Amino acid sequence: MEIRLQNKTVLITGAATGIGKAMALAFAQSGANVVINHYRQASLAEQLVDELKTTGVGAIAIEADVSHRGQVRAMVDLVLAKFGNIDVLINNAGVNIVKAFLDITETEWDRILDTNLKSVFHCCQAVLPGMLEAGEGVIINMASELGYLGRARFAPYTASKGGVITLTRSLAREFAPDIRINAIAPGPVLTPMLESEISNQEEWEQEMDIPVQRLGKPEEIAATAVFLACEQAAYYCGDVLSPNGGALMR
Repeated sequence: MEIRLQNKTVLITGAATGIGKAMALAFAQSGANVVINHYRQASLAEQLVDELKTTGVGAIAIEADVSHRGQVRAMVDLVLAKFGNIDVLINNAGVNIVKAFLDITETEWDRILDTNLKSVFHCCQAVLPGMLEAGEGVIINMASELGYLGRARFAPYTASKGGVITLTRSLAREFAPDIRINAIAPGPVLTPMLESEISNQEEWEQEMDIPVQRLGKPEEIAATAVFLACEQAAYYCGDVLSPNGGALMR
């Protein structure tokens, strides 16, 4: 199935590296204009913009801390001034810390919940009015299989991703049928963030009990996002697609 998204504009938060970067490339290959949100990764974001432009689409990078409401509002205003509309919002920005629960500080807890969950609140509130005025739009929230499973030493991350899942369903009920809102909850994916958290990839794969016997690739998650953004996915509402290599078959 060929998916074409010409004349569509997608805003992807946390898009300079990892899954966000893979999604930016996939949407550009489908013909969409791409807005790369980043925070303190200007060089990587601008390199990605140059790469995207070779496909013939419009692409810009905007630095904004999506946990801060004012910066989100300013970012959305810049996108609307450049492209006129935001057809697809992907709330992908995320951070993590691997730490025993009793050692987590309030500052660390707030940083993770603000980046992973509160940012979804800010971005959705900033983008939804324009989508409602247009009478259509797509929002995709990045969750995690750990939002279902939980994991020792991942408490704030799993709490934030569980919140993303239930927030997605609440918004889907409130804004259907005009706005399609779904989530993606990947299993372990080999990204810079995961690489920083694990010392031995083979041991991690065995511990996670992944039937396909490997970590996921960012491009595989990106393909799911492009599908959810297209018209062929119009019957998906409040769903959470979980490309996880079989890790959730429990």
